Amino acid sequence: MEQYKISKGTTFYAIGLSYKKADADIRGHFSLDEDAKKSLLSQAKANGIESVIATSTCNRTELYGFAEHPYQLIQLLCDNTKGTVEEFQNVAYIYKNRDAISHMFKVGSGLDSQILGDFEIISQLKTSARLSKKHQLLNPFLERLINAVIQASKRIKTETEISSGATSVSFASVQYILKNIEHVSEKNILLFGTGKIGRNTCENLVKHTKNEHITLINRTKTKAEAIAGKFNLIVKDYANLQEEINTSDILIVATGAQNPTLDKYCIQTHKPLLILDLSIPKNVNDNVRELNNVTLIHLDDLSQITDETLENRKAHIPLAESIIEDVKGEFNAWLETRKFAPTIKALKHKLTDFATAELDTQRKKLSDFNEAQAELISQNIIQKITNHFAHHLKNDDISTDESLELIKKVFQLELSKNA
Repeated sequence: MEQYKISKGTTFYAIGLSYKKADADIRGHFSLDEDAKKSLLSQAKANGIESVIATSTCNRTELYGFAEHPYQLIQLLCDNTKGTVEEFQNVAYIYKNRDAISHMFKVGSGLDSQILGDFEIISQLKTSARLSKKHQLLNPFLERLINAVIQASKRIKTETEISSGATSVSFASVQYILKNIEHVSEKNILLFGTGKIGRNTCENLVKHTKNEHITLINRTKTKAEAIAGKFNLIVKDYANLQEEINTSDILIVATGAQNPTLDKYCIQTHKPLLILDLSIPKNVNDNVRELNNVTLIHLDDLSQITDETLENRKAHIPLAESIIEDVKGEFNAWLETRKFAPTIKALKHKLTDFATAELDTQRKKLSDFNEAQAELISQNIIQKITNHFAHHLKNDDISTDESLELIKKVFQLELSKNA
């Protein structure tokens, strides 16, 4: 793909950082909330970037897009987060062209997730693509690629068992509670934050703990009430947060705030308290560890937990990878076709010009010239010739680039800028 004219003068890149090299603090520096994403896209458009997608989850922040140099995308990310270029260089990865395509497939399929088989990233990619399209920053290549990744993800979900057991951060947090807290059904559980991770955690809590003492608090109370109504749970006002913390045995924090929302001064109780911080950036200040009665677990700690179910998933990786190669092959075939489509289009125009000129000549020479028949014959011949060239260009045994250049030279083709 290195020579593909999919975007004039630019290269397709995937740049970002993930849990593999960046800890929770560093990932927090590069976290993009919704406002930051919109600001990044506006800046990208102002800078002449043709197409870009920005994703940010608890495990990774990535940009997929076209640029003359990856630094353009890195600068976009740093300008719209708290992260610096120096920090990025220490923990980041940069992929280009085919490698960037492969990386997106691996991420979207859950094979690169912090917990193998976690498919929550695919919904993030869909949402990010819609936002880019809204800002007119989603070109045909990137839109087609996203759709191919979604297709691969769906097939892996249905054709393999790599996601059996609904493995995710929210699931892992509940598994941790079940393994480490005795008589969990009798404990007071407080969930602070009802965003996507909070909602999923709530559902897993209800399903697996059989606990009827779960309380929800959210800055926007109506959001908490909507979830509580579904599961018949208790909702308290944000103003009651400290009071509720002090009556809780387990506190789960998933607020998605850009700065810590809790510290040791919020905790006045002396009884054992387990705190699970599922947020990036961290929403619980590390100073709570100074309290002897508090155990603080962050989502990076949860990812280290492996169980038999998770180990069994690894056996399905080869099948998942073969599905990716299958879908990626279809995408690359489309890309190859897109590569020579402008030349075939220009060739068709050139042959049509030849036919028009010849028909004009014959029309003047022949008194009984059959306009309709001549037009039909000429169009059929043009179609047969262009189909023949297209079939030749699809042949794996020939150099497509050399053939394209030869066709352009022989027929003196001028490609349309919009081709």
